[in-house]
Amino acid sequence: MNLVRRLLLLAAVLPALTAQAQAVPDIVLKPIQVSPHVYYFQGEAGMASQANQGFMSNAGFVVTPAGVVVYDALATPALGAAMLRAIRLVTSAPLKMVIVGHYHADHFYGLQALRQPGVVIAAHRNGRDYLRSDLARERLAQRRAELAPWVDERTELVSADRWLDFADGQPWRFELGGLHFRVIDSSGAHSPEDLLMLVEEDHVLFAGDLFFSGRLPYVGDADSKRWLQALDRMLDAQPAVVIPGHGPASRAPREDMLLTQRYLRYLREQMGNAVQELLSFDEAYARTDWSAFKDYPAFSQANRLNAYGTYLLMEKETLQTGKESK
Repeated sequence: MNLVRRLLLLAAVLPALTAQAQAVPDIVLKPIQVSPHVYYFQGEAGMASQANQGFMSNAGFVVTPAGVVVYDALATPALGAAMLRAIRLVTSAPLKMVIVGHYHADHFYGLQALRQPGVVIAAHRNGRDYLRSDLARERLAQRRAELAPWVDERTELVSADRWLDFADGQPWRFELGGLHFRVIDSSGAHSPEDLLMLVEEDHVLFAGDLFFSGRLPYVGDADSKRWLQALDRMLDAQPAVVIPGHGPASRAPREDMLLTQRYLRYLREQMGNAVQELLSFDEAYARTDWSAFKDYPAFSQANRLNAYGTYLLMEKETLQTGKESK
C-alpha cells in the first residue's frame, strides 16, 4: 500500500475511532445505603440495552474499617469502573474482596475493572465450567454486538482467584474489620454457581438472581424446583433487608418474594400440565393465560424463553419420574 492510500485510509478510520472513544463517557452511579455498613447500586427495570448502557442489574458493597467487600460487578467494564468511583466517594478503605453471585453476563462483566493487586475475587467452583464453555464465548460475542461500545473487544471474561468448594455443605465464613460474612451455596437453582452473601451484624442478605423485586425473573434453563426450595431456605437467615439481583431492596422479604414464587409455580403448573397432555410447546404457550404477569417489567423479553425452559424441565422431570417408578 503506497503512502497516499495509507493516509486516505487513516483519514477515513480516525473519525470512527474518535467517535467510538467519545461514545463511552464516565458513568456515574449513586449508591443506596440500606444499613450502617451496606450499600447497593440499583439497575433499571428490563433487559440490557443501549438505552440503559447495560445497567439493569444490581451490585453492592460493604464498608468495614479494614476494607471493602463487593458483591457482584454489574454488566460492563465501564459500570465496574463506575462502582469503584462511587465506592471511593463513600470510603477510602481499600477494596479487599469481590464475591461473584453467579456468572451471568449482567453480573460479572464489570470484574475486569475491579481486578486489582490485593483484591481477591471469589466464586463458586462451578463457575469454572461456564467460563470454559462455548456458551460463555457466544454470550460475550452477543453482548459485544448488542452493547457496543460498553462491551467491546477489550472486554474479558474474568476468572476467580479463589474457587469456593462447599463439599461439607456449610457456608464459607470470613471476617473483615469486625464484620462477619456468610457466603451461602445455592448452586443449581438459578444457575450452577449461585452464591448468597449475608452480612451478619447488619442482617442484610445479597440474594443475587434468586430474588427479583418488582419484575419477572429470567428463568432460562434454571431448575425452578430447586429455586423454589432455595427461596424457602433464604429466610432461615432472618434478614432484615434482602438485596435482589434486580429491583429495589426489600425490607419485607417474605412478602416481596411472593411474585417470584408465584411466577415459578405458575410456569411449572402450566407447562407441567401441557407435558402431561402431550401438547407441543407452541400449543401450551398459546393456551396459557399470562394476564397476571404481562404488565411486569421484562415480560415481553423473558416470558416465552422462561416458559420454554420450564417446558423442557417438566419433560425431563416427567421422564425421570417414569424411570424411578419402574
